[in-house]
Amino acid sequence: MPTKRAFLRTLVASLCVPPVAPAVAETYPSRAITLIVPFPAGGPTDVLARILAARMKESLGQSVVVENVSGAGGTIAVSKAVRSAPDGYTLSIGQLTSHVMSGAAYVTNYDLLKDLEPVALLTTSPLWVIGRTGLPGNSLQDVVAWLKANPDKASVATIGTGSPAHVWAVFFQEQTGTRFQLVPYRGAAPAIQDMIGGRIDLASLEASSTLPYVKSGQIKAFAMLTKSRWAAAPEVPTTGEAGLPGLEMPYWNGLWVPKGTPKEIVAKLNGAVVETLADPAVRQRLIEMGQEIAPADQQTPEGLRKRHQADIEKWWPIMKAANIRSE
Repeated sequence: MPTKRAFLRTLVASLCVPPVAPAVAETYPSRAITLIVPFPAGGPTDVLARILAARMKESLGQSVVVENVSGAGGTIAVSKAVRSAPDGYTLSIGQLTSHVMSGAAYVTNYDLLKDLEPVALLTTSPLWVIGRTGLPGNSLQDVVAWLKANPDKASVATIGTGSPAHVWAVFFQEQTGTRFQLVPYRGAAPAIQDMIGGRIDLASLEASSTLPYVKSGQIKAFAMLTKSRWAAAPEVPTTGEAGLPGLEMPYWNGLWVPKGTPKEIVAKLNGAVVETLADPAVRQRLIEMGQEIAPADQQTPEGLRKRHQADIEKWWPIMKAANIRSE
């Protein structure tokens, strides 16, 4: 039978041993997780979210339910995510519009960098410069020359205040010394139809959603807003190859949780994302969408943090200088 002294030694030693892991991490997740999408159902971000949700369920052992919260450039959805409990049961998916440009275009009650915890960089979806078939020339340099020869006569579509299409058009004018009319549209679909009909000259839109119109010859593609060519249309040069470096605008997607979410939960969610993006079936679906999966070394909280901060630092000053604000 152990002596009293031996018992006390055992008791003290047991009290000094730290717990193996917080209880919250051991039991997480124990119920369904909500994935907030800042746009209506059916768009590229929504489709990406649903592909992720279906596969992450296998990794996490709980359902991931997509909730569409649209409006105000994504700020309504981000605000809801920020105000949610930091317990890993509310995720926020977003991209350049909702998690970068909306912060400069709208008055918000949150800080995009301080009030969200990054989980993983997911994919990139290239933007490109497209135009009506009647435009003279076939290169971006031809477009610039035509714009300079016809100041204030051309029309360029923008999709909402502070959208990538809007911000890039303003940036393009500054960098090339051109002048044209900005025409606002509620969405890409009506802008594309007007371009096919010859009623709008140019736009910078997601390549994946407009590729069929380029392939069919209904509109022209002049340059990719990326540093490398797009596998789905390798014949289209980049802006750098077109002689206009610096005009790139990578259009990426990321995943966040509210600030204060335990690190163990963030790590578990990141592991589920990495496993999902490595799944051959998921990869094939994303490729078919025109999405390029982030390199493995960037599918990390730090990878998303760096991309997020870099784009805020690049685009916010441009937007503020041009007074791009939602009324």
